Amino acid sequence: MQLALWTYEGPPHVGAMRIATAMEGLHYVLHAPQGDTYADLLFTMIERLKKRPPVTYTTFQAKDLGADTAEIFRRAVQSAHDRFQPEAMLVGASCTAELIQDDPGGLAKALDLPIPVVPLELPAYQKKENWGAAETLYRLVRTLTGSQALAPGAERPARASGVRPSCNILGPTALGFRHRDDVREIVGLLETLGIDVLTVAPLGARPADIVSMPGADFNVMLYPEIAETTARWMKKAFGQPFTSNVPLGVGATIDFIEEVAGLAGVDATAVLESMPTRMPWYAKSVDSNYLTGKRVFIFADATHALAAARICRNELGFDVVGLGTFSREYARDVRAAAKEYDVEPLITEDYLEVEAAISEAQPELLLGTQMERHIAKRLGLACAVISAPTHVEDFPARYSPQMGFEGANVIFDTWVHPLMMGLEEHLLGMFREDFEFNDQAAPSHLGSHLKSDPDAARATDADVRGAEADSGGRHAGPATIVWLPEAEQELRKIPFFVRGKARRNTERFATDRGRDAIDIETLYDAKAHFGR
Repeated sequence: MQLALWTYEGPPHVGAMRIATAMEGLHYVLHAPQGDTYADLLFTMIERLKKRPPVTYTTFQAKDLGADTAEIFRRAVQSAHDRFQPEAMLVGASCTAELIQDDPGGLAKALDLPIPVVPLELPAYQKKENWGAAETLYRLVRTLTGSQALAPGAERPARASGVRPSCNILGPTALGFRHRDDVREIVGLLETLGIDVLTVAPLGARPADIVSMPGADFNVMLYPEIAETTARWMKKAFGQPFTSNVPLGVGATIDFIEEVAGLAGVDATAVLESMPTRMPWYAKSVDSNYLTGKRVFIFADATHALAAARICRNELGFDVVGLGTFSREYARDVRAAAKEYDVEPLITEDYLEVEAAISEAQPELLLGTQMERHIAKRLGLACAVISAPTHVEDFPARYSPQMGFEGANVIFDTWVHPLMMGLEEHLLGMFREDFEFNDQAAPSHLGSHLKSDPDAARATDADVRGAEADSGGRHAGPATIVWLPEAEQELRKIPFFVRGKARRNTERFATDRGRDAIDIETLYDAKAHFGR
């Protein structure tokens, strides 16, 4: 058994909560023990929602296990209906309550409530959060629209002449990475193309909006991990095609526009010619020494990881040196992409394995989740978050989409700015020995009475190396390698944000050549070797 300090996805009932919290007029009754209400904090503290999720917990205790927990659940369902008066209800069990086998669906059905009740069977010990969200959306849509399904062999009626084409947008949820802003951007783009958006689901939708979804001409699938199951069922039940291109990046946005224009039968020429994004020109305007060829490691959900790899190589000129995902349902797609980029795919839910792969690849930029941001801080790497799971800072107050043309602008700023640009490097080189500017100086905000202590700085650097060695040797060289004083002093002249990489490269260079002591000559030889 392995103790996990971090998990990329929660249990599937958290995915169901993301659907319920995203919608209006929907309530979720969750059979769960006391303590499982922690999930509320994901929405109120991280996403900073103004209200708690529409979830009623049974919160049974240990003493209740010897009594009738089924009765506790029945009372909770009836009480939630009477108090909140929802238009529809979800019922299910958390991972702990699943072991009791009280059958929430059957218990709720016996109450004969005057609203649709959707039972959820989410195998908590086999599936994870994104699957739970996808399954919940599918069950909800199928329950509310299933009576409208076309008869076997029947064709979908043609759109009436003079009526604007319409679509549904599927996939955005609560606690999603920039979902709120992505929806706004894509709705605006579709309206510019002359396409009406009938329903956005689940974000902002009511059960009545779900009922109307079969009336759209096609579906836009923004987040496949959550929307694909529903999109495929709606194609089978109502003859509605769905998009396959996710508009992340300039190239993918163009592909998306061409795809929806074909499905809607509209002319996209004017929109494609205007292309209101500064990303292509900005990418060309950056000195190639500080952009082209930068080594990038990507680890995120499959949708954002695949999109990021395409943007990095085709639109920013980066080199993809690592590509992975925790979305096992889409492992085949990531493996195929990794083969295209000539890297080893990383399919895992173990953040320690991710950290080891990042350390081995020695990238200059890390694109990932909140966990990769922590890893980047430990390794001294530039980093940008590109996918959930995220922290509170990734739910900005400003408009900050990832999709569409404006999303491409945001991506450029977010990904490129953490890298050291030419002017910054020039200034750091100019003031490297400055008594106030160099990295051994005490922080200026702590006051001038604090003096820098070079010996303490050297000790701190040594402590860091010792800690790296203790953590498994991923960041330090072999114990037999000794840094001679003059080489150590020269290493200190290298800017702090790349010093760790220079140390690792030099130690690897020395090890490969059988040298057990690093002098200035070895340091310069390594610099010349890795600079080719």
